[in-house]
Amino acid sequence: MECQLICTQCGKRYAFGEPRLRCDGCREPLEAIYGALRAEVKDQGSILRRFKAFYPFGEVSETMSLGEGATPLIPSSVLGRRWGIDALYFKDETQNPTWSFKDRGTFCGIQYAISLGYERIGTVSTGNMAASVAAYGAKAGLATFILVSAGIPAEKIKPIAVYGPHLIRVEGDYHELYDESLRAGDRHGIYFINSDAPFRVEGSKTIAFEICEQLHFQVPDYVIIPVSSGGNFRGILKGFEEFKSAGLINGIPKLIAVQAEGCAPIAEAFERRREKVRRVRNPKTIARAIENPYPPSGNQVLRKLKENGGLALTVSDEEILDAQNLMGQEGIFGQPAACAPLAATKRLISNGYLKPRDRIVLVITGAGLKVPSSLNHLDVPVISTSIGGLTEAIGKVIEGPC
Repeated sequence: MECQLICTQCGKRYAFGEPRLRCDGCREPLEAIYGALRAEVKDQGSILRRFKAFYPFGEVSETMSLGEGATPLIPSSVLGRRWGIDALYFKDETQNPTWSFKDRGTFCGIQYAISLGYERIGTVSTGNMAASVAAYGAKAGLATFILVSAGIPAEKIKPIAVYGPHLIRVEGDYHELYDESLRAGDRHGIYFINSDAPFRVEGSKTIAFEICEQLHFQVPDYVIIPVSSGGNFRGILKGFEEFKSAGLINGIPKLIAVQAEGCAPIAEAFERRREKVRRVRNPKTIARAIENPYPPSGNQVLRKLKENGGLALTVSDEEILDAQNLMGQEGIFGQPAACAPLAATKRLISNGYLKPRDRIVLVITGAGLKVPSSLNHLDVPVISTSIGGLTEAIGKVIEGPC
C-alpha cells in the first residue's frame, strides 16, 4: 500500500519509513495517508492483522501482540433507561492488556519502530502510555525509556516499573519534555512513541473500526471522547473516515471532545472560536490522564472539530466523580479521565443537546484501578458482624430501616 506522512497543517509530505513525528517546518503533527483503501476486514488475528487493508505494513509481527483491542461495546442497562436514551453504549477500553486504550497505539507504533530497525523505544507519559510502552517494550525485547514528570503520583510508578524499563523522572515543563524527548531520541537512536506519533494515532483508529463492526456497520450519531493530547481523538475520527472511504459505512458520527475544567486548552479555544490552543497555566484536575496544558495535537483537533461539526466542552471534577459512581452502576470502573464522557453525556441530555433516539457511544479510556486514590472521597458503609450474627445481619439489610 502506498503511504506517506503529511503535515496536518501545512500539507508538507514525508516518505513512509522516515522516523519523523512532527513537521520540520510548522512543528505540527504528521498523519499517515494512503492511496485507495480496500474494504477488507479479516476475522482473526491482532488488530493490525484483522485490519491489514488499512495499514502499510507488509508483514505484521503477531509475537509483539499482547491481545490488545477487541474490547466490548457494552449497552447501558441502567443509565440509558433512567435518562430516556434508547441506545447508550460504553466502548470499554479498560479491558486492554495494560487497562487502557494506549495499547492499540503502542502495538502499532512499535511495529513501525521495528520496521525502521530501532532497538530502543520510549515515551513521555504521566501514566497510561508509560505502562503500555513499558509492557510492549518488554515483550519485544527492546531497551525502553520512560520519561515521567517529577510530579507523577507515587501510586503510578510501580505499575510502570514492573516491566523493567529505564524509568527517568524529569523536572521541568511537560510540553518542553515532549520536544526534548524527540531531540534525545534523534541523538541516541530511540523511537519515541509519544501521544500523537503518527502510528500511535493509526492504532487508535481501530476503536472506530470495532464500533462500526459491533453496531453492524450502523454509524452512531455521537462518539464522546476524553481528550488530552488529541491523538486518540484524531485516530478515532480517522477510523470512521477511512471506513467511509472504503465504502463500509455511509456516514461519520459527530465527535464530542471532553476536557476537565481545570485543564481545558482545546475546549476553551473551541468555545472562543480560536484556531490555536493556548497553554493552560497551573492546571489542576483529578482527571490527571487528560491534564495536558499544551496538547501537541490541540490545533489539529480544533481543525477536525470544525470540519466534523463536533463539539468540545468541559466538566468539573465534581461531575467527573459523580459520573464515576454512576458508571459503577453499569458494572464499569473507570479512572476519572475515563468518566468525563459520562459526565458530559449527563449534561448534554439535561440541556437537550442529546435526544432520546440518538445512538451514543462513550469511549471509556482507562481503568479505575490505575487511580485508586480517586475513591478517597467515598464514605463506604460497611456492616460488621460475627459469624453467629451473619444471618440476622443479612435479614436486617433485606428488611431495610424501620
